[in-house]
Amino acid sequence: MGELLLLRHGETEWTLSRRHTSYTDLPLTDNGERQAVALAPELAHRDIALVLTSLMQRAVRTAELAGLSQARPHPDLHEWDYGGYEGITTDEIHQVRPDWNLWTDGVVPGSYFHPGESPERVGARADRVLTQIEPHLTPEAGGDVVLVAHAHFLRVLTARRLGLPPSAGALFALDTGSVSRLGLEHDRPVIRSWNAPAAPPTSPLPTPLPERIDMP
Repeated sequence: MGELLLLRHGETEWTLSRRHTSYTDLPLTDNGERQAVALAPELAHRDIALVLTSLMQRAVRTAELAGLSQARPHPDLHEWDYGGYEGITTDEIHQVRPDWNLWTDGVVPGSYFHPGESPERVGARADRVLTQIEPHLTPEAGGDVVLVAHAHFLRVLTARRLGLPPSAGALFALDTGSVSRLGLEHDRPVIRSWNAPAAPPTSPLPTPLPERIDMP
């Protein structure tokens, strides 16, 4: 029985500065590329049946560097449309709206092409993705499904997979360059592991301790 693997893309300049990033198509930083490469060993031994990725270059590049050459772009995997909050940090928003919370309040409208999304709208997109991949997630299906996308969207998708409202995504913190695993237990979706960082590079052997010196 396969699992649903969720990969958040590697680091970008705006994830470092904690700016809301949805449709702004930023590349990975050098460290973000290293994070993506480090995901490859976790995936190499798996039987992967399907890989879908957001259209944004930060997700596409992460899939490529992680060795997921069979990745197919999927428009519904894009990040929460932050509307008028694109490129703005939560601290900056709180200067104007001290009690603002993305998970319950949504965002203010942006441009005509990016009006912003409510939690429910993001949840509806997540539901569409889950419906499309459901045949691959049954106990009879073989192979894993991998989604390479963005933090807030993957958090909403996890909530919906577990039968929770979209706002419950607030409970699932997700770092750049991480992999999370959802599976089944008694035919019910469960979290197998969450927000696991990529394996660090092999470290050199520790320096031997000096021989004991007896003090006079």
